[in-house]
Amino acid sequence: MVDTFGRYKRQLMTAPSTDTTAILVFARYPEPGRAKTRLIPALGPQGAIDLYRQLTELTLAQVKAWGQDQSVDVTVWFAGQAVAPMVRWLGDDLTYRQQPSGDLGDRMGTAFQAAFDQGYQQAIAIGTDCPWLDRAILAQAAQALASHDLVLGPANDGGYYLIGLRQYYPQLFQNIPWSTAEVLARTVAIAQALGLTMAYLPTLTDIDTPEDLAFWQSHRQALV
Repeated sequence: MVDTFGRYKRQLMTAPSTDTTAILVFARYPEPGRAKTRLIPALGPQGAIDLYRQLTELTLAQVKAWGQDQSVDVTVWFAGQAVAPMVRWLGDDLTYRQQPSGDLGDRMGTAFQAAFDQGYQQAIAIGTDCPWLDRAILAQAAQALASHDLVLGPANDGGYYLIGLRQYYPQLFQNIPWSTAEVLARTVAIAQALGLTMAYLPTLTDIDTPEDLAFWQSHRQALV
């Protein structure tokens, strides 16, 4: 069922149980020239999109594998197309919501606020750029949220590949220089000013540049 707000609903919404984690996956419909643009010089528009599809499907496979042992509700916050093509691509066993306008902070903030407004006690947001984000890392993040206000998965480029919260703090998504090496440091500084307890996951690599692509190609056999 698709409603007028661009959501695809698997079933009627009910209040989540207290042990259910909301997983917020940020993704884009794979159109050539609209995703993984920094990899186009190395792979071409279609090659970059093919890699993006692979990374997205790998990420969701890990989320679903973790969900076999943990109570999770997965929402794909998508951009770039209407909901129907997303459902055809990734399946009808997920919930879909269209990303709002604004920068990445506005979009993530909206997703977290929506999750907590629905009654979830903890929520984890991830992208689809990090193939090393597996079910073990997701389990570690959820476990850390049991005793910390904020969980961060640092990326080697100075950003983060995962952020988890037990409560929505809009300050964490405001005045952040997104897509720079300052993202993680600025987020940590804001969290410290708010007095939040923090836990860190292993530092991993996002696949964004040709240098990252070489690293991915040399390690991908271990991931499949």
